[in-house]
Amino acid sequence: MMMGLSFSLLAAETATDKLNNFVKTVETFQARFTQTVLDPHGQVLEKASGLFILERPGKFRWDYKEPYPQYIIADGQKIWFYDVDLEQVTVKSQVDVLADTPASLLSGDTMPEDKYLLTNLPSKDGLLWIELVPKDVESNFQSITLAFDQHGLNQMIMKDSFDQQTRLVFSQTVKNPKLANNVFVFTAPKGVDIVGDVP
Repeated sequence: MMMGLSFSLLAAETATDKLNNFVKTVETFQARFTQTVLDPHGQVLEKASGLFILERPGKFRWDYKEPYPQYIIADGQKIWFYDVDLEQVTVKSQVDVLADTPASLLSGDTMPEDKYLLTNLPSKDGLLWIELVPKDVESNFQSITLAFDQHGLNQMIMKDSFDQQTRLVFSQTVKNPKLANNVFVFTAPKGVDIVGDVP
């Protein structure tokens, strides 16, 4: 009887529950990711992979390893885009760049329902899915779809205003790992060009 009861409680958990739990309980997060960008017809435009690290609120980094190294690091004030092959760093105000973006959804300190309309979608592939539509009609994104498994966040699909889709699949996820103090500190290598709002 107890087993049946616990199963029914587990089955009743929704993707909204999973999302709110992520926002409320995740302080740090780390995962491997693969990224696929699709055009409006579903054709693959590019693929990439690397490491994602998050510290809420406001800090994250995307370390792209394949097909070529790139780094996006947000330190809470500024966001740094480092293209290794181009030997160029672009620096911008984090508030200006990340307002109402998928990145701010994961790293921000507001509840998702404050800025998005939430709709639980039918579960598939053993995952719980939820669609988030920005309340701001001028947002650059039509929708963000998240998938959760028993370990937490599994996928993120972003559809922009041009019907282009970016799908992120997370693996080897670790919730609340202890991070090094300098993980979100970026120092430009010698010899690279620095463009933008340099502190």
